[in-house]
Amino acid sequence: MANWVRRLAKITGCVILGLLVLLAIALNFTVGWRPVIGAKKRALTSRKFEVTSARIQRGDYLVHAVMHCMGCHSKHDDKADPPVLAAKEGSGQVIFEQGDFRIVAPNITSDPDTGLGKWSDDAIGRAIREGIAADGSTLFPVMPYEHFRDLSDEDLASMVVFLRSMPAAHSDLPPAKIPFVFARLVQTAPKPVTEPVPEPDRTAPAKYGAYLVRMGTCSDCHTPLNPKFQPIPGLAMAGGNPMEQGVNSANITPDASGIGYYDEALFVQVMRTGWVRARKLNFAMPWWIFRDMTEDDLKAVFAYLRTLKPVHHLVDNTEPPTMCKVCGQKHGLGDRN
Repeated sequence: MANWVRRLAKITGCVILGLLVLLAIALNFTVGWRPVIGAKKRALTSRKFEVTSARIQRGDYLVHAVMHCMGCHSKHDDKADPPVLAAKEGSGQVIFEQGDFRIVAPNITSDPDTGLGKWSDDAIGRAIREGIAADGSTLFPVMPYEHFRDLSDEDLASMVVFLRSMPAAHSDLPPAKIPFVFARLVQTAPKPVTEPVPEPDRTAPAKYGAYLVRMGTCSDCHTPLNPKFQPIPGLAMAGGNPMEQGVNSANITPDASGIGYYDEALFVQVMRTGWVRARKLNFAMPWWIFRDMTEDDLKAVFAYLRTLKPVHHLVDNTEPPTMCKVCGQKHGLGDRN
């Protein structure tokens, strides 16, 4: 009996060892070891950003008009059209909750107890661009730090200075709840920013427009995703993603099925008013935030969109949803793609 037990233990040990080896190989060639050992992160520094009126003005503009931070970090009155911000701007909100899954946009005011009041300048900057909180935990990437990695050093400084200038607002929010598998997988998202990030190229409107579009995270809505939540190749900015308001994002490439018929004046008008001639945009498209961008910046965004590869992908929210074989989603005119 003893020999049988020893043989069984040896066989079991070999099986377990084999499974561990297979797991190691799978991790190495898929998501890597980060889900096990944790996210990449750099140590915080003592850097402090000088407060200037120019930085406060630029930070205000970025936070409110370009990067739409308050869209997540403030409560809204969704019964209004477009939605309006409630009191205590920047005090955070629960943006998703279902079962054991709760995503919370935290308080980003300078409140010392429930906000950023006790965070250093570098801790705030690291959270924005690198996805690591002051306590070293990983931020769920609904916070689009993967886009914000390209935020210039000066724009980052402006944002931090402005956030510090906001009135402190106390806000008791419930903690985030991320299921174990997701909590481990998000460890692959953060990447330290260790080199200087220069100012965006303003030599041509389209170049600066590309920067503004990335900071505005336009692709998160307008580029359809596959079942693994990865952008579908060849469909950049071609629309089709389902939105919470029961509509699908629009194709904003310069194809005839997208916004090929737009000219610069129409684009600016749409972004200012939320109307495409006689058709009203659903507020899932936050034109009511982007309308505060400057004329030149809106024109730069349009100049960049005109450089995109035209993608034929019909999306029409006025038509009954049908399955689309191109993006894998149900949306109006899907069966005609």
